[in-house]
Amino acid sequence: MNMSRTRERLVVIGGDAAGMSAASQARRLKSPDELEIVAFERGHFTSYSACGIPYWVGGDVTDRDELIARTPEEHRARGIDLRLRTEVTELDPDGQRVRTRDLESGEESWTSYDKLVIATGARPIRPDMPGVDAAGVHGVQTLDDGQALLDTLEGTRGRRAVVVGAGYIGVEMAEALINRGYEVTVVNRGSEPMSTLDPDMGRLVHDAMEGLGITMVNDAEVTKILTGEDGWVRAVVTQEREFPADVVVLGIGVRPETALAKAAGLPLGPHGGLLTDRSMRVRGHEDIWSGGDCVEVLDLVSGQERHIPLGTHANKHGQVIGTNVGGGYATFPGVVGTAVSKVCDLEIARTGLREKDAHRVGLRFEAVTIESTSRAGYYPNASAMTVKMLAEQRTGRLLGVQIVGREGAGKRVDIAAVALTAGMTVEQMTVLDLGYAPPFSPVWDPVLVAARKAAAKVRGSS
Repeated sequence: MNMSRTRERLVVIGGDAAGMSAASQARRLKSPDELEIVAFERGHFTSYSACGIPYWVGGDVTDRDELIARTPEEHRARGIDLRLRTEVTELDPDGQRVRTRDLESGEESWTSYDKLVIATGARPIRPDMPGVDAAGVHGVQTLDDGQALLDTLEGTRGRRAVVVGAGYIGVEMAEALINRGYEVTVVNRGSEPMSTLDPDMGRLVHDAMEGLGITMVNDAEVTKILTGEDGWVRAVVTQEREFPADVVVLGIGVRPETALAKAAGLPLGPHGGLLTDRSMRVRGHEDIWSGGDCVEVLDLVSGQERHIPLGTHANKHGQVIGTNVGGGYATFPGVVGTAVSKVCDLEIARTGLREKDAHRVGLRFEAVTIESTSRAGYYPNASAMTVKMLAEQRTGRLLGVQIVGREGAGKRVDIAAVALTAGMTVEQMTVLDLGYAPPFSPVWDPVLVAARKAAAKVRGSS
């Protein structure tokens, strides 16, 4: 008998946040004698911060390795059989095995498992249009993607960049390219950048981007990408205009990378992500778990499934999965949709529902917007801040908050995230005992000012 198979084998597909967090947590709970762990990663890197790629491209982070939390060698030293440049090409849930291909040699083989973790992440959206696969057109999702973009930037003589899309990645990459001395145009099909905000708040981001020297083109759909005789990108085309480009970055967003799961008949949600229970076990499959950017999660505010690709969630998913695989018990209850970003010194934050989200799920609400400052008005360097708050009619339940402002604005969204998770009303929020001193806040924190105004509007509409 093969003694190695007297112990259980955990196979992990994907070597970034969710996958390696799951593997590491399982290893903490079970020794190599109890649990063999084999992890497959098709790229060159593991356990890295994809969120940090724009700051690496822009030069704020000078060394790629600073984005790597744990190297392959460190994982292997902890008893995890990590195989880089190995792609999983097929899942066989009935036979409890996966087919892999070595991307260097082309060799294929099957690996059996007792427990499987699918952490395949997400892939950048590449619209089906002429020229989208041309040289000089880049998506930015992995460290390999980031390195490829940097190689292009360092090898291209021209200094004209077009970013397609104005979500988090699009906005952050636009700033990174400005920092590298490029002339940057952002082509966005929405009415304002940052569609995760309501348009009135997105306008504040628009103004800040133009203040950086970025050309914003809204309400524009890219129809094709033109190339030169050498096959290199030379322009991005919309229905109305043509924008010269020496490099193009796709910041349109991402989709769950679930082609393998779909082919294997695993359950997918409306956004294409894997569906799991609260223990992150794939629904209907006792021996398969999934987490990270390839799953859908419960929105605690709307009660619906959403796809929210963030490293914070992925690491939590991995911890939950690893605990359960390792014989413990843990659950992931859901999210409220908190995110924070910046463009130059403008901080952008949101949590909960936007107006269109609330309309879509049939919620009636009141919306208020207030202007305040990050510190007491008389204290030096106090900066302006705009807070928008949504509250349910009649009940006053907090539904969402958006904040745009300078230093000290973004992380205030955490107050609202906690209030949303706790199911608080805006009336209850008005008496929150928040920290105060003139260097940190006005006597009434901007979030509480918004809560007071929202509470009054709810009372008035009752």
